[in-house]
Amino acid sequence: MITLKGSEIYLRALEPEDLEFVYAVENDESVWEISNTQTPYSKFLIKQYLENAHKDIFEVKQLRLVVSSYDNRPLGLIDIFDFDFKNRRAGIGILIKDSKDRDKGYGREALQLLINYSFSHLGLHQLYCNISEENKGSVKLFTNQGFVNVGLKKDWNQVNGAYKNEYLFQLINN
Repeated sequence: MITLKGSEIYLRALEPEDLEFVYAVENDESVWEISNTQTPYSKFLIKQYLENAHKDIFEVKQLRLVVSSYDNRPLGLIDIFDFDFKNRRAGIGILIKDSKDRDKGYGREALQLLINYSFSHLGLHQLYCNISEENKGSVKLFTNQGFVNVGLKKDWNQVNGAYKNEYLFQLINN
């Protein structure tokens, strides 16, 4: 049985009812640097995305899940992207939307659940993530889950006219 339930949160598939939440996340300019977003998304495009969110990870090479509280409040999103079945690896990213919900262990628990799912059910050999050098919270989160900093990409992302470095972290399932 696949368990994507933790003690404080659970991970669930996207639903049509998530339109307003996903719209708010995708159009929050304060997190565009994390997601490499350049322009706002319309509700129409997000509605189309949600209509296709049921597609299999092997087909679309990605999976987005909602980090939800047990009172069914969406807290954030967690993604598997660049799913490469041949090499058994994928990228992973997480965002807890509101700052008031951060530093409460929700991200840690969501990440643990997705790591377990990726290794035990998807059969992946490794996960990786890209984190801005300035994002100390994410560096700590991923490091505490066993991810290893394997490199620094210099001047990797241009943000507001300035170039920023980005770390590459890996977690290999031994």
